[in-house]
Amino acid sequence: MRTACTAATMLTMLFISASCEPNTTEKQLKDFLATYVRKMGPLSTKTNLVYWDASTTGKKEDYEKLSQLQLEISQIHSNPQDYALLKGIKQSGTVKDVRLARQLDKLYYAYMPNQIGPELLKEIVDLDTKITEKYNTFRSDIDGKKVTMSDIYMIMTTEKDLQKRESAWRASKQVGNAIVGDLLQLVKLRNKAAQRSGFENYHTMKIVTGEQDVKELDRIFDELDELTGGPFARLKEELDQILAKGYGIDVEELLPWHYHDPFFQRTPLVYELDLDVYYKDQDVNELAERYYAGVGLPVNDILARSDLYDREGKNPHAFSEDVDRHGDVRILCNLQNTERWMETILHELGHAVYSKYHDPKEPWLLREPAHSFTTEAVAMFFGRLSRNSAWMQEMLGLSDQERAEVEKVSSKYLQFQQVLFARWAMVMYNFEKQLYADPEQDLNNLWWELVEKYQMVKRPPGPVDAGWASKLHFTVAPCYYHNYMLGELFASQLHYHIVREVLKLESDKDVSYAGEEKVGEYLQAKVFGPGALYHWNEMIEQATGEPLTPKYFVEQFVK
Repeated sequence: MRTACTAATMLTMLFISASCEPNTTEKQLKDFLATYVRKMGPLSTKTNLVYWDASTTGKKEDYEKLSQLQLEISQIHSNPQDYALLKGIKQSGTVKDVRLARQLDKLYYAYMPNQIGPELLKEIVDLDTKITEKYNTFRSDIDGKKVTMSDIYMIMTTEKDLQKRESAWRASKQVGNAIVGDLLQLVKLRNKAAQRSGFENYHTMKIVTGEQDVKELDRIFDELDELTGGPFARLKEELDQILAKGYGIDVEELLPWHYHDPFFQRTPLVYELDLDVYYKDQDVNELAERYYAGVGLPVNDILARSDLYDREGKNPHAFSEDVDRHGDVRILCNLQNTERWMETILHELGHAVYSKYHDPKEPWLLREPAHSFTTEAVAMFFGRLSRNSAWMQEMLGLSDQERAEVEKVSSKYLQFQQVLFARWAMVMYNFEKQLYADPEQDLNNLWWELVEKYQMVKRPPGPVDAGWASKLHFTVAPCYYHNYMLGELFASQLHYHIVREVLKLESDKDVSYAGEEKVGEYLQAKVFGPGALYHWNEMIEQATGEPLTPKYFVEQFVK
């Protein structure tokens, strides 16, 4: 790798000395891109495969390999001569070709945050990998017995014994206390790196290099806070009454472990009907495969490469991975036949089909989503179906009577889930923003102040600990969570457009998309195929007729 980097540096120096005429500049960029992809393509594939191995086995040697490969990638992006070239070409404004200009943007923002020096770079990568390994291989303990996150989810969903619920909730937070020291050190190192690159802190840098604007994100979240505050309070008041009655306690006694999810980011299935009843005798894997085939997006090849069930040492959560940008797409899950995991596999396969159906004729650098939140939107668009009564009847073979029973509660579940998620995303966005602004402050109390404000959940009695750090995203996807909320907005915008412009329907009543190949055709042509050819808002406008807007999310869910 040292030889390759040296060659690239020599090539860069030749470029810098050349003319800056438009045609010459574009030729320089083409040559640079060709050299870059020859190096990065195979290295990226190798890194992704090692990450897959580490996630599925938990072996220490795989994490060590991963750390080394991630460092090699970061070292390529830290080359100061290459960055000077890219910056000069970008500032010249002479690249007119659309594909070249987008590739230039991608590389410019990849190199920018890595101009920090080799020692700091290695320190960050090594500590990041150490935390990821500890997180993925950690197993919580309840009364001396090791448990998985799937075990904890099951207890929090079904257990009536309040002491067992509390034990499971506290067990879900144990990994946070185990990693928080290293995590805070990593936050400080990330801030140090961001400041060397000219940013106030790492949070700001991540948003800017993600082609977003801090002030615009603040505006969106403030608007959502105002719009969802009242509806959320009403929905939660009703939920609290149901929960308290079920546990035989007063509403004022409700605490975090009463809400069925460690972070209260999913709606408890308590409204007259538990949707898990309809999934317990089904195979959620088979249902997902059959559904995607019906909308013209077959996923059998993806599932054949995937790792779908829980075991010791394996990453306890779920993700999708595009290994090589040439068709090797796979997902990791820990499936159970529940509504939660039905939603999860639909969600992860949404990511996967986005990657699978990029136009292979586009350049390697553009064979990725327009933005991380646009692939989240597609995943959410499909994931929402697990609580859709029309979809459940079509896929599960429900009778009309069963469909009617589901319909009584499914719309409420879906509405509450979306409003609840908006409130939860506000916690994550505001906490992480303040975490990077001042990592020395009392973060444990800050966390509960935000939870009480946005989610209206009481903090547990006694001193609060660092259970917040058990949230996966602080470690593996820092300063990312706002993209989930933007994804929800775009998912609703896609839904509105597909119902009215693709399927030519007057409303979304009874819409499940099952068997509608037009949906897959539209998504392939307008969203998946172009990949990152266009800036994310330009892609959204071309696909739906208008830029990203929250109005369809509000219209769909905020009532």
